[in-house]
Amino acid sequence: MNLHEYQARDILRRQGIPVPPGEVATTAAEARAIALRLGGGRVVVKAQVHAGGRGKAGGVKLAANVDEAAAHAAKILGMTIKGLPVRKVLVAPAADIASESYVGIIVDRTSQRAVLMVSAAGGIDIEEVAAKTPEKIHRLAVDPRYGLLAHQALGLALKLYRDLAQARAAADIMQRLYAAFYAVGASLAEINPLVTTRDGAVAALDAKIVIDDNELDRHPEIAALRDTSAEAPSEVAAREAGLTFIKLDGTVGCCVNGAGLAMATMDLVKYYGGEPANFLDIGGSSNPQKVVSALRIITADPSVRAILFNIFGGITRGDDVANGIVQATRSLPLKVPLVIRLTGTNEELGVQILKQAGFSALTDMDEAVKQAVAQVKAA
Repeated sequence: MNLHEYQARDILRRQGIPVPPGEVATTAAEARAIALRLGGGRVVVKAQVHAGGRGKAGGVKLAANVDEAAAHAAKILGMTIKGLPVRKVLVAPAADIASESYVGIIVDRTSQRAVLMVSAAGGIDIEEVAAKTPEKIHRLAVDPRYGLLAHQALGLALKLYRDLAQARAAADIMQRLYAAFYAVGASLAEINPLVTTRDGAVAALDAKIVIDDNELDRHPEIAALRDTSAEAPSEVAAREAGLTFIKLDGTVGCCVNGAGLAMATMDLVKYYGGEPANFLDIGGSSNPQKVVSALRIITADPSVRAILFNIFGGITRGDDVANGIVQATRSLPLKVPLVIRLTGTNEELGVQILKQAGFSALTDMDEAVKQAVAQVKAA
């Protein structure tokens, strides 16, 4: 679950991290009033949307006074960034920045630990830094038994600042960020940029936190922060239907049972010259309604040129999947080709149900993927 910047800033502030003040506005008039409360001087108006590249898209503007703040808010509110509408803006005082750095924590599956990453090359292009000059990013895998120790944090902070007072301040922020990371069950927590001001202070100007969905049952107060209006409608529908869904940029819509099989399916789609349009795992449930929901989500994507069902029945029963496909196609007439691979539990019964509805099913995974990719190319 993604948090908005203003929500992430609140979490960091509660952990004692120095974060400048700021308020959220939904109208230009509200933005003007907030700018006035902040002193009437220079402020920054920032789109609150779950998408990167806000600045390059025109979603972050510097305002010299309250009137400019209102004008910028009027332009930003309602604009679309990477397909997501902007309904809120954060209005915060503009900082007198001397330097920008990056501090982030992410769960690393290889080391099975939280990894703290810092770079003196912070700012909006940190992804480019990671791709082109990875040596500028310093990493530390944190031992979960002890947490982030003071000397470890200071060692990384000295990679950012020569001034010892600033390094100590940054080290304290890193330890507090680590505490926030664990307190909310995050899979990612970033401060970008972590800045020094002209008077030597160190502060967090921006914050990004992604919550591990598996933690939400233990943190209902965090789950309550979810903003479904800022998420892709397909992902909201999938979550409500109990499906695991991630939208991708390809043209082969994939519906698979099991995460491992879904990943292998996407690999095969690419291997045979196609591009997957999504990751969609219906799980091990034998509930035909899940199949109906999955097909509704896939068919709503205009980029899909063919649909591939790849079902290996274990706990999932082939006849239930077949019934789901039949129900879904009756209520949602297909406009693109459908390729079905069905094998495993109740395979024979599932194939019979599909045949009676006018569908055919393959048992070979490679052959099914080849057919789906061929259908896209033919289209």
